[in-house]
Parts: sequence; C-alpha cells; structure tokens
Amino acid sequence: MKVKAFTLPELLIVLVIIGILVLLALPRLMPLISRTKATEAQLQLRHLQTLEKSYFYLHSRYSEDYLAVGFEHEVLVTDGGPANYRIEITDAGFEGFLATATAVVDFDGDGQFNVWEIDQNNNLVEKTPD
Repeated sequence: MKVKAFTLPELLIVLVIIGILVLLALPRLMPLISRTKATEAQLQLRHLQTLEKSYFYLHSRYSEDYLAVGFEHEVLVTDGGPANYRIEITDAGFEGFLATATAVVDFDGDGQFNVWEIDQNNNLVEKTPD
C-alpha cells in the first residue's frame, strides 16, 4: 500500500517561498518592533517619576538613589534578564530630577540605541530614536 506524501523537493520549495516572504515582511515590521520595545522604557520612566514625586512629597527633594525611592531595576538582557533599557537617574535635587532610559540592544540594527528621558513634570521625550 502506498501512502500519499510530499517529496523532499516540494517541501524545500515551500520553505524557500516562506523564507522569501519573511524577508520581504521583516523590514516593514522592524519599526513596529522598535516602538513596542520603547513602551518598556516609557512605562519604567513613568513609574520612576511617580516614585520620585512621592519621595519629593516626603523629603522636599528628589533622590538619585534607586533604593531610597523604591525603584528596582530589572536585570538587563545583556546579563540574561528581561530588561531592554538601562534606567539611570542623571540629575536630582531640590528643584527637580532627570532620568534616562537607554536601550542596551540596537533593535533595528542601524547602529543607534534608543534613548528616552523624563523629568519631574512628567515630560517624556525620545532623545534618540531607533
């Protein structure tokens, strides 16, 4: 009894066609992937801004210390963790604070790393697009 099946050349042709379709679709999907990853930076910076604001109400100043404000930084993907952005408090004092989120991965392979910035007034700005 003979069973109907696909031959190896037929399977290879289908795989080649799927590969070509993926290569055609990938450049169109890269900006979407970058925007999705940037959401992580925005959420983390907004969370840090909320913590800094709470710290300010209690101490009448902003802090440069993650532990003081209660912010826990996730382990970066370069170290085996889930976080794509390094969050840093670059300036803090009585008047305000400034924090940045810098990508540790070049999402679209263009050589530029995405950078976001937030201040005490919740002004979230993309400094370097990816």
